Amino acid sequence: MSSIIEQTVETYGIENWGAGYFGVNRKGNLIVKAPENDGLTADVKEIIDDLQKRGIGTPILLRFPQLLFGQIRKLQTAFKKAIREFDYEGGHLCVYPMKVNQNRAVIEEYLKEGSRYNFGLEAGSKAELYAAIALEQSKDSLLVLNGFKDRDFVKLAFAGAGAGKNVVIVIEKMSELAHTLSLVEEFTSESPEAKLPMIGVRVKLYSKGSGKWEKSGGEAAKFGLTTTEILDVIRQLQEAGRVDMLKLLHFHIGSQLTDIKRIKNAMKEAARTYSKIRQMGIPIEFLDVGGGMAVDYDGSRTSFESSANYNAQEFANDVIYVIKTVCDDENVPHPTIIQESGRYLSAYHAILVTNVQDEIEAVAEDISPMEIDEDDPQVVKELHDLRETINSKNYREYYHDALEHRDELFTMFNLGLITLEDKGKGEVLFWDICEKADAFAQQKKYVSEEFDDLRRLMCAKYLANFSVFRSMPDNWALEQLFPIIPIHKLNKKPTEYATLCDITCDSDGIVDKFIDLHDVKTVLELHKLAANEPYYLAMMLVGAYQEVMGNNHNLFGVPHEAHIFIGEDGHIIRKVISGGTLSDALETARFDAVQLRDTYRKTVMKRIDTGDLSTKTGSQLIEFYEDQAESYTYLTMHSNEEK
Repeated sequence: MSSIIEQTVETYGIENWGAGYFGVNRKGNLIVKAPENDGLTADVKEIIDDLQKRGIGTPILLRFPQLLFGQIRKLQTAFKKAIREFDYEGGHLCVYPMKVNQNRAVIEEYLKEGSRYNFGLEAGSKAELYAAIALEQSKDSLLVLNGFKDRDFVKLAFAGAGAGKNVVIVIEKMSELAHTLSLVEEFTSESPEAKLPMIGVRVKLYSKGSGKWEKSGGEAAKFGLTTTEILDVIRQLQEAGRVDMLKLLHFHIGSQLTDIKRIKNAMKEAARTYSKIRQMGIPIEFLDVGGGMAVDYDGSRTSFESSANYNAQEFANDVIYVIKTVCDDENVPHPTIIQESGRYLSAYHAILVTNVQDEIEAVAEDISPMEIDEDDPQVVKELHDLRETINSKNYREYYHDALEHRDELFTMFNLGLITLEDKGKGEVLFWDICEKADAFAQQKKYVSEEFDDLRRLMCAKYLANFSVFRSMPDNWALEQLFPIIPIHKLNKKPTEYATLCDITCDSDGIVDKFIDLHDVKTVLELHKLAANEPYYLAMMLVGAYQEVMGNNHNLFGVPHEAHIFIGEDGHIIRKVISGGTLSDALETARFDAVQLRDTYRKTVMKRIDTGDLSTKTGSQLIEFYEDQAESYTYLTMHSNEEK
């Protein structure tokens, strides 16, 4: 590996956040490695080129199911090792929360690999449950039902159990228990031998998580039963003669839990609650420790909100050790541990690749050779002198002088004392001084904060052909950081500092915070755009929540999607799913594309009838309008020379 590529790998932190799945090849292209054999790789640039030949333009969501498999195996292996090391007498199962990514392909690929370990599903809505009970699971896996439930939701759970699923209805509020007990009587009276769902209770722990979602836990949490309510559930089940149905205790303290200490505290409290219930003679078998296992998005291995100060093995060791210690202390059986780590399982498998459409000029530039005349205002002449004489010794002083002169320039213009041309000259000179001052500042060992701010102000703005709101909503809503990296040119040193603007008509449609090992960067190192040459960026680790949380801002639809297998000969494109069309996007806003077409046709025909349009031109307009209904909602890629 060349020294430049090594520097690039370090610049973008690939080895820190990549979990061993990503790298750079000799061509300088981003590669994805097969988990079972990192000698098998897929070149992301070659994948995009192949898709372009098929007429599939960016943005494109690339799915690598093997990375999903890899995460499943890592999780299962970590717990298997911890169980063996600590002589834990219970088991370990996982249920994938469908809310993390409900895409059918993701769920089916998860079940294909997860079924080998009896991994099941978690559903939190009627729609998710409706899909789940028709999917093939291993016979020993669970289907855990969280979320608030009405009678139809609970009845659907009974339908799942009737089909042979190991369904667990987790009681979130007391009315759900009433529905459940009522339906038990109804089903058993008609079919005494019918398979019934199991019952679980969700406990509201005192312990809280860490990170952006810490409010999911604690006494003020939205979900969970208090101690008094749990005791009431047990009492009602005993009175109904159905206490044997209570098989699971569940808790959840948040998503993206960054601090292992908080996790251990919650485990202790939950294990103690489980033990006390077992001592009451209640046959609970499962302790569902919820989700929240974090993804280290920035690779810093810290408790920062986009990171985690633990790995899978450390997580498994602490969970197993803490629960075993408490159970041994209370002299109760070790429960089978259920885990809902959807983010950890699915984040890595999906990459959004898009092209940089253009550069938005951040500073004023002179479009013709500049000449300073004797008639120019004094403020313009002084700015010109500063630009010509600035150097490494006086750059700070001259930069401050330039700031004063710019204020004077604007004041004079607002008072009508200078012309628009004078103002334009002054602006170009000011930004020229800033560029020179920044260059001198960056050469110093220590860069003052004011020049860091200047760099942010002057950095390039690359217009990326995607919607933050559709494809990275957590970046916009929660300032969640995702690794972003060019998929090519990684054998060349990046020379530009840039932020990203998406193509929505919203000032919030920007990405201006980027991962860094020691801090959060406000600019990203990228390459200068070249004429007649596309420039592609990859938004990494977007497989969890981003698709399902994406919205229809500006009616940008879902991007194209390609499923990639990594084999001995590189990549194999197994499936391509076309992205949303204008017609698809309009339907989400309840527009009827056929009605719009007919209305447009009638409007144009009227203008033809009145002679305002020729028949030929009118027909061309109608044909173009109708064809556009099936076009991609994103921009057509063009070469940078066309700017």
